[in-house]
Amino acid sequence: MSRFETEGLPLSISSRIAPFLDEVLGSSHFDNIHSLYIVGSALTPDFDEKSSDINSVVVLKEMDFGFIEFLAPLGKTYRKKRVAAPLIMSPSYIESSLDVFPVEFHDFRLIHKAVYGKDLLINLDIEKSHLQLQCEREVKSKLIWLRQGYISSLGDKKLLTERLSQSITGYIPLFRAIIHLLGKEPPVKRRDVVVNLQEITRVETGIFEKMLLLKRRQISLSKEDLTSSFEQYYSATEKIGSIIDEHTV
Repeated sequence: MSRFETEGLPLSISSRIAPFLDEVLGSSHFDNIHSLYIVGSALTPDFDEKSSDINSVVVLKEMDFGFIEFLAPLGKTYRKKRVAAPLIMSPSYIESSLDVFPVEFHDFRLIHKAVYGKDLLINLDIEKSHLQLQCEREVKSKLIWLRQGYISSLGDKKLLTERLSQSITGYIPLFRAIIHLLGKEPPVKRRDVVVNLQEITRVETGIFEKMLLLKRRQISLSKEDLTSSFEQYYSATEKIGSIIDEHTV
């Protein structure tokens, strides 16, 4: 069995992910494994040992349902350790998906650690025109989601808190992509992303940081505060969408 490389990772992360990597590389599917990666918040200052999952990507040389069957029973064991089910890809899938999921692959390129095999993510060639199209689509989708979430809460404080907490998911990778699209190098830390976006767009973005705190249950809001926050949240999202719509790549 070949060994993976976790040097540089905090012990709290490497000790949790190591048994999973051992099982993957020690399996009968070893010859089909191209590379393994840690991605996402585990590589950032935003990682919370108590609540954050460790996310990973497994790249197979060829897609194999047998490998997926092998992984499925491991889910229950590693979920308890907050090791999320990995994303499974192949080199051909990555190459053919850069135009479809440029925001996600931009984030993988920016925040990843190859722990085994050749690093395919470090030099991904992402077209800015594809990135802009997805950014426009994502912002418009979020505006629809916000409207529907607000309406469906029916004025219920608990439901509105839940809807707003859920809605912030995906904003930070989107914002990193927008910052890149506007010609700057995006930061990794969430708060730095929000601050950087405000500097570039001149849109007040503090409301997004507020929603992140709400999601992590670090703040609570009254019904009146929730209503006011929704209005700020929607307005800021709409303004950023207009900037992307008008941007020329």
